[in-house]
This record gives sequence, structure tokens and C-alpha cells, in this order.
Amino acid sequence: MVKFIRYSIEDSAPQWGIVNNEGNITDIEGDIYTQYKVMPNIINFERVTLLPPCEPTKIVCVGLNYSDHAREMNTAKPKEPVLFLKPPSAVIGHMDEIFYPDMSQRLDYEAELAIIMKNTVKNISEDMVDMSVLGYTCFNDVTARDLQTRDGQWTRAKSFDTFAPIGPYIVRDINPDKLDIKLYLNGEIKQDSNTSKFIFKTRKLVSFISRVMTLNRGDVITTGTPAGIGPMQRGDKVEVEIGEIGKLINYVR
Repeated sequence: MVKFIRYSIEDSAPQWGIVNNEGNITDIEGDIYTQYKVMPNIINFERVTLLPPCEPTKIVCVGLNYSDHAREMNTAKPKEPVLFLKPPSAVIGHMDEIFYPDMSQRLDYEAELAIIMKNTVKNISEDMVDMSVLGYTCFNDVTARDLQTRDGQWTRAKSFDTFAPIGPYIVRDINPDKLDIKLYLNGEIKQDSNTSKFIFKTRKLVSFISRVMTLNRGDVITTGTPAGIGPMQRGDKVEVEIGEIGKLINYVR
């Protein structure tokens, strides 16, 4: 299992590395999307600033992909994946702050597994998905719930700056359809499920979306949230934890 990390040291340009067994970073040279070389130098984790693990041209989100979440939203289980978009301007990384917008009175967390695309693809079959995916990471689909209800569609409620926390790593060689997924708010568990409960599995999602739009290298697909969504307040600490990937931590400002 490979864990890619994107980081900087002081004011250096973004760099790629691999988290090694000792919890430090092994530097790499090249392009993780095509070809890279593992370098001999080791970097102490405490020296680096973690960055969002990719720079997507778009974030394609899937709504209502757990039947229990559809029930808590009082919505019928979808017959096809329900899609919406978040802008790249919403992306923040591990330990970054989520800004609570003045125009909202309810800001919700939504723990999700995210898929990172490796190649630019269009109209791919489910059999081609694995070779087109770079890996998987944690995601928090931050939502202004009151605005979502008021608008009747989801763009404003999902698109504020800082509403797409993602990270901390991109992990390869795992089964994305069988991972524990949890969310903690100020240390208290609020969501606790497993991606085996997906209505639409990851290969189905990627193939379906690729028939709607071209997916570019580094684009993000999020896979829906389980039951247990709820509000965050200013000053809260929110953690998305996914088995075999790690923990994404952010604070609400």
C-alpha cells in the first residue's frame, strides 16, 4: 500500500513524497500520475506543511449514495447516481480552517471517501476504472444546510471557499468498497459506517460520470456520506477517518 503526500517546506514549491513505515517522508522525483523515482533522502514529518493532495479542475460529488442517509434526508433511494459539483476554489487541506459563512445559520459535516483520477478519460467502462484511478483519500463535503433547503438546489450550499477539505494522503492498492468511515466532532463520534453500504460502487460511479463529462488528471470524485450528518459550530474540531487511509482534521473558524 502506497501513501502519497503533497507538501512544502517553508516557502518551497509543492513537492511529492511517500509516507514510509517509520512515519517520515521518502522524497520522490518525477510525476506520480505517470512515472516517478524514489529518492534516498528522508524528510522528518514535523518539518513539512501538508498541502491538498491534488489540484482538481473540478470536484464531482455524488449525493445520497448510502440508503440510510437518503432516509434521514427524507428522500427516495436514487435509481441513478445523483451528481453535483464543487469548485476547485473550495479546496483546503489537512489542518486548514473551514470558514463559517455569515449568510448561513447551519453548517454541516459530511464524511466521504474521495477518488482521485490518474488519467484524463471519457466514456470508460467499469473494467477500465482501476487503471484510470490514482488512489483514494478522505473528504468532508461541508454543506450550508439551511441554504440547501432554501435554494432547492445545491450549488450555493456546497460551494463556499473552504467547503472541500481533502487529504491528508492519496492511498493506492486498497479496496474502496470495503472501508470503515467515521467522523468525529470535538472527539465524539457522529458518523460510523462502511463503504460496503454504497448504493453505487466506485467503479459504477466513475464509469457513469465519465459518460457525462470528461474527467481530467487530478479530478476528485466524492462518493456520498453515510447517516449521521449534523451541524458544526465555530471553534469545532472535525475529523474524517477512513480505514487504511488515515485521518483528515480541520477546524471551523
